[in-house]
Amino acid sequence: MVSKRRSLRTAVVGALGAASLALAGTAMAATPAPHTASPVAGAHKAQAPQAGITATPSVSSVRAWQLFRVTGKTTGLKAGSKVTLQQRQHGAWVSLPASAPVARNGSYSLGVKLGLKGKNDLHVVSGNTASPVFNVTVR
Repeated sequence: MVSKRRSLRTAVVGALGAASLALAGTAMAATPAPHTASPVAGAHKAQAPQAGITATPSVSSVRAWQLFRVTGKTTGLKAGSKVTLQQRQHGAWVSLPASAPVARNGSYSLGVKLGLKGKNDLHVVSGNTASPVFNVTVR
């Protein structure tokens, strides 16, 4: 009789253990892993911020070869990086001899003289980063 109880108790404990493991496995499969995505999210945050450049001309219209300024701010560029003004000529972007270093606060200021009469499409670039296109009309 004692051996029959012991074997029955062992069978019940074994069955309960198996059931609890099965339930725990199901619960584990149904719930998301607690922090397994953290290294990926942390790696995503460690990436460099997206670089950007703004550009604002001091005038919208000038006489040929009249000096004007293009100012703006940068994000994601190191202080001392060079920004250059480009002009669209015959469908291609051409760098003009107007460049300036980026200040510690991310700002820059360019002195510009344009000679091509008419509407000039311009933008400021640094490496692969470019500002939105803006226009200055030369009369």
